[in-house]
Amino acid sequence: MSETANMPLDGIRVIDLSQVYQGPYCTLMLAKAGADVIKVEPLQGEPIRIRQEVSRGSAVPFAMLNQHKRDITLNLKAEEGKEILRRLVADADVLVENYAPGVMDRLGLGYEALREINPGLIYASGTGYGLSGPDRDRQAMDITVQAASGMMSVTGFPDGPPVKAGPAVIDFMSGTHLYAGIVTALFHRVKSGKGQLVEVAMQEVVYPSLASNLGMIYDSDAAPPRTGNRHGGLASCPYNVYPASDGYVAIICTNEGHFANLCTAMQMPECKDDPRFNDRAARVRNMEEIDAMIAGWTAQHSKAEIREIFGRTKVPHAIVRDLIEVTNDAHMHERGAIGWIDHPEYGRIVVPDSPLRLHGAPRRDLVAAPWLGEHSRSVLADELGYSDDDIDRLQDAGVIAHPKHSKAEA
Repeated sequence: MSETANMPLDGIRVIDLSQVYQGPYCTLMLAKAGADVIKVEPLQGEPIRIRQEVSRGSAVPFAMLNQHKRDITLNLKAEEGKEILRRLVADADVLVENYAPGVMDRLGLGYEALREINPGLIYASGTGYGLSGPDRDRQAMDITVQAASGMMSVTGFPDGPPVKAGPAVIDFMSGTHLYAGIVTALFHRVKSGKGQLVEVAMQEVVYPSLASNLGMIYDSDAAPPRTGNRHGGLASCPYNVYPASDGYVAIICTNEGHFANLCTAMQMPECKDDPRFNDRAARVRNMEEIDAMIAGWTAQHSKAEIREIFGRTKVPHAIVRDLIEVTNDAHMHERGAIGWIDHPEYGRIVVPDSPLRLHGAPRRDLVAAPWLGEHSRSVLADELGYSDDDIDRLQDAGVIAHPKHSKAEA
């Protein structure tokens, strides 16, 4: 029985031409759901893998996002490289790419060309601004789309400049949407028998997430301001990050019960009946006063004390943790959301599982990502019937890379 038997996407083959975060995160989730993902890299490797020339840690994201993928190298500018891809596509269910619009078409490998080979193909394209429209050819990276989408304009504090979000949120948001589009198209194919082009634009996945901020447009003619750690629509209070004696704590009260619990926790029960604070609108009007009152109390307590008091009194909160704390989070490790592995190139690292929990379906183990071209020979031989001599010739001709083994086997 195969490793992926009884998994939701067992039997689905994915050709993964994507790179960096957006596409690889999408195909990681496909692989974790049981799909056979063949990752196709340029001869020198994809950009995140190459980062190891700078430092070991900077390339660790490659290991995080490329588990359970068969890795081959392919020169798509060479005619034989293109032919190999076409032959792989003929038997595939899905192709994923996040090149700039037009790149695949210029190579003769765009959707219209590949659908002639495989009418049932789901061709998934992740771009910055879409495959059409006046902005389609603008260069797009996570930070530039954060700027163009309006996200950066509402991130940061009112008296400071626009600030990007710390994580690469748009890459991963759009990768998640790309996964959703692929699975939706696969379901459609079950009903219709037809493949289709699926596209996700990074800019377009951001707009719905700005809902709170966008609401402010309709209360005034001014663009919504940066609100720091306060609610994006300035429509809820308390909603902020407050100082503890040894760090910070995030607190949010979305209803009267939450606020009453907070007053009890701070041993200020009278505050819940104070006209300045006794309903949401009043609290929003007196935001400065209430934030000062809460900060005065939290600053006198340690993070551990706050967590114990708020846990007992049911105040919605979270201690602000650093990434070393998160990497060692006992809850996430116990659930298998993250785990330690020994990677032959990067050493002992923590990698994620898929956040999708499909109860009753098996889950794949956390494993090391493949080294560059690890499966080139086996894929060409087993899937396409190439002989050893054929493969040697392709290596010598620069169609595929010569094998590059992991450090552990070098």
